[in-house]
Amino acid sequence: MKRLKYLLVYLLPITVYISFTSKGLLTFLPVFLFFGIVPFLEFFFKADSNNFDRETEKLEKENKLYSWILYAIIPVQLAMLIFFFYVVQEPLTAIEYMGRVWSMGLMCGVMGINVGHELGHRHNKTEQLLGEMLLLTSLNTHFLPYHNGGHHLNVATPHDAATARKNEPLYFFWIRSHFSSYKEAWQLENKRLNTAGKKPFSLQHKMVVYSIVTVLLLGAVYYFFGGFVLLSFVLAAVIGILLLETVNYIEHYGLLRKKNESGRYEKVRHHHSWNSDHIIGKLMLFNLSRHSDHHYNGSKPYQVLKSLPESPQMPTGYPGMMLLSLLPPLWFRYMNAKIEKFQQ
Repeated sequence: MKRLKYLLVYLLPITVYISFTSKGLLTFLPVFLFFGIVPFLEFFFKADSNNFDRETEKLEKENKLYSWILYAIIPVQLAMLIFFFYVVQEPLTAIEYMGRVWSMGLMCGVMGINVGHELGHRHNKTEQLLGEMLLLTSLNTHFLPYHNGGHHLNVATPHDAATARKNEPLYFFWIRSHFSSYKEAWQLENKRLNTAGKKPFSLQHKMVVYSIVTVLLLGAVYYFFGGFVLLSFVLAAVIGILLLETVNYIEHYGLLRKKNESGRYEKVRHHHSWNSDHIIGKLMLFNLSRHSDHHYNGSKPYQVLKSLPESPQMPTGYPGMMLLSLLPPLWFRYMNAKIEKFQQ
């Protein structure tokens, strides 16, 4: 039964359904849940730093239930997106409209991008395709080429777009990270095909395929639902992307790898990512907050990621830290002190 704890994330689509079928402030229920109730409750739950022993880890790693929990998200995400196309056309006040757009934006960020990220790290081609489908629902398909081929290689260095620099405000980081990673995704695919001796602009180029499929999706939404729904979808996707970039910001803020005598950066270690063992945020994001172990072994399934004492720890879970990052002066004051203390 303990394996079913990851079903907690399904509270999100339940509250999104309530948002889509309600009026008034209830349309913001998913936002209140994720950025209000969850951060509040985490002050009352002790952080869980327990890990599986070696034998149990092997058994849990091979247990397919964890993957099926991810697979089930795909029809849920697609169903809620199509539902959104209809309910956003209803007569709504400005508050109700934004409530429903924000609710779909949370689905794009938490279900679309986060689960797409997990599946995109799998070696199985079918699982990678499922991850690409989820990322498409958030209009963020370039994420996988850049994340797997760029971010994991250059994390915690000035060469990584998704590593926030010390004293870099979140709002500047949003722009730099997103557009730089998009550019690098094209460069990585160009390099991959050139190395293989293949034509750069072909259907073997992932970014070319992603671009075509994205245009087809946007065109289909416009054709069947009109310009207003298309704009609403884009707004929701942008919210999902900003949630991703905010997570990127808090995961590596101010942490840098050292250069050795030959000028190369040291290998990625467990102290190059911020971690959180706060139980609710951890479960709702499929252990994403055990981020150091993820970077140490990117293909390790979410259920067996470890908490390690040498990793710098956040004082609360991801939702709470995301809220703090929205206030740069407070963020710098608190996190810079933690960086200095950690690096002593």
